[in-house]
Amino acid sequence: MQVNDRFMRVVAVFGGGGAKSLAHAGAWKALLEAGLEPSHVIGTSMGAVIGAALAAGSSYDTVVETALALRRKDVAAVDAWSVAKGEFAANLFKPEPLKRAIARLVPAARFADMKLPLTITATDLDSGELVLFGALGQDAPLIDALYASCALPLYFPPGEIAGRRLGDGGLRAVVPLGVARRVTADLVVAVDVGPGFDEPPAARKATVPPLVRAHGEAIRVMMAAQTERAIADWPKDAARLVVVRAVAEREATFAVGQAERYLRAGYDATKRALADNSTEVRC
Repeated sequence: MQVNDRFMRVVAVFGGGGAKSLAHAGAWKALLEAGLEPSHVIGTSMGAVIGAALAAGSSYDTVVETALALRRKDVAAVDAWSVAKGEFAANLFKPEPLKRAIARLVPAARFADMKLPLTITATDLDSGELVLFGALGQDAPLIDALYASCALPLYFPPGEIAGRRLGDGGLRAVVPLGVARRVTADLVVAVDVGPGFDEPPAARKATVPPLVRAHGEAIRVMMAAQTERAIADWPKDAARLVVVRAVAEREATFAVGQAERYLRAGYDATKRALADNSTEVRC
């Protein structure tokens, strides 16, 4: 792949979306088939986990095999003590199972072990600051940074790194296009599996308490609006941006049983998006 007699620099941006984030692996396969091997990976939440696995050198087949072996209890294990505390509980799920699942997926412990530059986002829950780890940010134990990036308030307790309470990077940038603007690139491919105003009502609502559903609905509106703004604000003189809307589905954050469908959706949507932009993206 070349642009003006030099290799094309491709940045892959993998947004947050829980179980839907396996679509990023499908997108990765489509990019490689098109000769568009990413030179930098930027990820948020579970998009950061899938991105980290691939940036660490895991093959597509290995990532998929490991992800498909995970069950909901491997990621979202209810904290019995929190249930006992009821409305006074700080979180619903234990952090340890999610950390173990991340470690199963990502065959590295340090950012220095990455085969490709990787940047992960998290949110400082006290200051509201977007915090970056990895290539464009600070160093930290990789699993700790990935857990923090996934720690959506109400569901998981915050991650703590260097004395800071950190939560899901999607609170500030569910599709971190602002971060991608800091990387010199010819093409930015942003894969969006997070909340959007294009999502139809859930055909079958998940069985969750009303307060949890209200929290989810508020988060959905906030994240959908921020993604719309980030896409609209992409500078005309910046690298070519291809947005892949891989999955538009409500109440699917923990729909681990749908992983194969999400994987295929990411592959198919990326193929279509690249074909639609074929006049700008040439091999």
